[in-house]
Amino acid sequence: MPGPLSIGIIGAGIMGERLLRAILDQPPGILRVAGIWDPSAQALARIAAALPAVPHRPDAAALIAASDCVYIASPPASHLEHARAALAAGKAVFCEKPLAVDVADARAFVTQAGGRGAVNFPFASSLAVASLRDWIAQGEVGTVSKVTIEVGFATWPRPWQADAAGWLDRTAQGGFTREVVSHFLFLTRRLVGPLHDLVATASFPEPGRSERAIKAGLKAGEIAVSLSGSVGTTPKDDHNIWMLEGDKGAVRLCDWSIAERRLPDGTWQRDPGALTQEQARPLALKRQLEGVIKLARGEPHHLATLDEALDVQEVVEAILASPAKATGS
Repeated sequence: MPGPLSIGIIGAGIMGERLLRAILDQPPGILRVAGIWDPSAQALARIAAALPAVPHRPDAAALIAASDCVYIASPPASHLEHARAALAAGKAVFCEKPLAVDVADARAFVTQAGGRGAVNFPFASSLAVASLRDWIAQGEVGTVSKVTIEVGFATWPRPWQADAAGWLDRTAQGGFTREVVSHFLFLTRRLVGPLHDLVATASFPEPGRSERAIKAGLKAGEIAVSLSGSVGTTPKDDHNIWMLEGDKGAVRLCDWSIAERRLPDGTWQRDPGALTQEQARPLALKRQLEGVIKLARGEPHHLATLDEALDVQEVVEAILASPAKATGS
């Protein structure tokens, strides 16, 4: 029986710490932490205070050398540099989304990498998405006719992301389209079909800061997709709905983790097993890590592929480069 998979983490921010804690929650005979590295001494000090047993590596190269698989949770512009280094060292790569912000570089990377990496879109492991799949397979939607995606935020970045506002609220790497809408585009691609025929606008009212509104129409396979997102239009920190409609009914995912189906009388029935996002997240992370083990062993897995992530990225960057974009840095 093979020994535990050793996962090293590049990036000690929110996502890096989240997966780190998820690894530590798994049986040590299955997974172990090879270490963590971040160029920020402050970020590493925070991890050391909270989790003193986790090894710190002096640089990215040392972290990669100590790992079987490298989880890349640094800001997006650095993803491909670390991913290329890990693949060159013969290590598996599990990358945070977005895959990158430079589409041409991402295309080149995906061509070079083949299937040796995956991207962290947790909807691939979501129990709520599994419920949607079951309802669709049972024929409750019928022939699919439309997908609707709506996201809204009281402020951007969300309060729990305030420490990362330096890049999350800048045009170069941040914005809710990359950080949040990408998840729902992945879900659409995974359940409905490849994304294409985009027509979009994006609003950047504050020069240098990320978008405050988007509106788009596109297709997933042959199915029409309507997408809208905005900041300052809801009192909720984070509100979202993904809905799939057909000639027999509809299903939807609300606020990340609540699966619902529309009954014949037009009312919505919640999945009786629905969990809050706080309850659902550790279960999805466990399933994501099960996929990472398979990825590292070269076995078939359910994680988001590099091709899927590239398809999503191309749509995201096209939305952000739409004609309504204001000038700014």
